[in-house]
Amino acid sequence: MENQQKLSGKKVAILLTDGFEQVEMTEPRKALQEAGAETHLIAPNSGEVKGWDRKDWGQSFPVDRPLDEAKPEDYDALLLPGGVLNPDKLRMEPKAVEFVRHFFEDHKPVAAICHAPILLIEADVVQGRKLTSYPSIQTDLRNAGANWVDQEVVTDQGLVTSRKPDDIPAFNRKMIEEIREGVHQGQHA
Repeated sequence: MENQQKLSGKKVAILLTDGFEQVEMTEPRKALQEAGAETHLIAPNSGEVKGWDRKDWGQSFPVDRPLDEAKPEDYDALLLPGGVLNPDKLRMEPKAVEFVRHFFEDHKPVAAICHAPILLIEADVVQGRKLTSYPSIQTDLRNAGANWVDQEVVTDQGLVTSRKPDDIPAFNRKMIEEIREGVHQGQHA
């Protein structure tokens, strides 16, 4: 019962496109909703987005708001699920990159898991930040100026990152904590 009130009144944007790792969206979204947050799936196209379920295509989910209509100022925080295809497609979308960057400019919490930090590189927001990710992109993050570490969850001034689906419980706890705290002045672009 206590968990249900932690994020009451908070709105969280979940930016994704086809090929997101399904469990990296569904489990954090469920945790956010159980904590009282309202969540919106935001994608470059309207209609539905299709998840990736570890080794094959997963379920489809309705898009709540197309990216063209989504305004970062309407949200208190941002969740970026991973998957190999998802962040790679999103970083080729200038509006998606701009959407992500806006959360950093406004010092709002951002939670990114697995391969999602690749999108943070494109948004040019990792310089000097401590974070983790799926190990295969650690060199990319280091080359972009990040302090990459191999830990299940890392928090740096409102930025929460984790490595893989096994880290989701720790990721969810820290994500909820950072969103509950609200704006972090150390969160920056």
